[in-house]
Amino acid sequence: MSFPTGRIAAFGLLLFFVSGLVVAADKPHIIEKVGVFDVDGKFGGWPANHGMWIWDNEILVGFSTGEYKDLGERHNIDREKPEHHVLARSLDGGHSWKLEYPAEQHVLVGPQGKGFRHGTFPPGQSEPEPVDCPGGIDFTHPGFAMTLRMVDSNTGQSRFYYSYDRGRTWKGPFKLPMMGQKGISARTDMVVNGPHDCFFFLTASKADNKEGRVICARTTDGCKTFEFVSNVGPEPKGYYIMPSTVRISPTELLCTIRCKSGEDEKFRSWIEAWRSKDNCKTWVFDQELADCGEGNPPAMIKLKDGRLCMTFGFRASPFEMRALLSSDEGKTWSEPFVIEGEGGGRDIGYPRTVQRPDGNVVTVYYFHDKKDRDRKINATIWNPGTPSSAK
Repeated sequence: MSFPTGRIAAFGLLLFFVSGLVVAADKPHIIEKVGVFDVDGKFGGWPANHGMWIWDNEILVGFSTGEYKDLGERHNIDREKPEHHVLARSLDGGHSWKLEYPAEQHVLVGPQGKGFRHGTFPPGQSEPEPVDCPGGIDFTHPGFAMTLRMVDSNTGQSRFYYSYDRGRTWKGPFKLPMMGQKGISARTDMVVNGPHDCFFFLTASKADNKEGRVICARTTDGCKTFEFVSNVGPEPKGYYIMPSTVRISPTELLCTIRCKSGEDEKFRSWIEAWRSKDNCKTWVFDQELADCGEGNPPAMIKLKDGRLCMTFGFRASPFEMRALLSSDEGKTWSEPFVIEGEGGGRDIGYPRTVQRPDGNVVTVYYFHDKKDRDRKINATIWNPGTPSSAK
């Protein structure tokens, strides 16, 4: 399903079509908005909990589906009905999507019981108990995808799965070692260093067994063994969770984190950045990047032109999906670019973002507008403009 946006004129942009290619003017602008999952009476949510991958113009994204139920300011998914973990695949760069159901292969189901679901565990679904990974995973395989999933938001052991055929079949689940932590609530944030070498950025339990602080772990043998590398920042009063990290140079990385104040502090929810200049051994606070209303995770990528792009949901009026761009390795950032506005409330966000070979960006998130009670998964295809537009 496609629908017009009306934003191109608002930005005063001019597009030229040359041999079927779009040549963008200076500023970021919307290309198309697409419905990935939009079913009456249903709830779609939280792509950030699952993952998103791209190979040329083939894109795969995971998310949850369930039954809609009006719960006021809470996530409006029926807590007494099954919540399913599904995938959606696009073969045309995000213009159209088709749902896939990995539970039919007994993978990506998650643990028996509720786990980190908001709904119930689907009857008749199952997957094997996680085992130790034998290692040898090739992170540079042309069809590679990996997803990390948590069992509980506060404590417990996480698991992971990987694919060599663009997510059509998966191996796993495998145990993610605890590495001396009380609990690890893993989502997928990886920086690949080589065929068998990868940094993983994870949310670990604090001393009180609650989420969360961000840690960096590393494998050099394709996930047979993992080692704790560093804490990204001190233990907070509230939480630091859901990191999104990019490599800037052979030794420098930037990690963005979803943050919330402690119970004894004035309520705040924001996104901040931490920087390492010694390949993750130590981290230094960089800056606060954005207010995000009642809390939403960042999704950061490095664009082909070298800029950084961070997308997130703003869970306060006017309830928007936003993007920030940086032309100087995250030192300064643009004013927010609105990916989708006119939201109907706080139950939005949790994006994942990729860049297509033609330079256009695809951001997938859950959303609802003022006219539609259901929670749906949308994709916005947008052009990030030129580097000068980020200043």
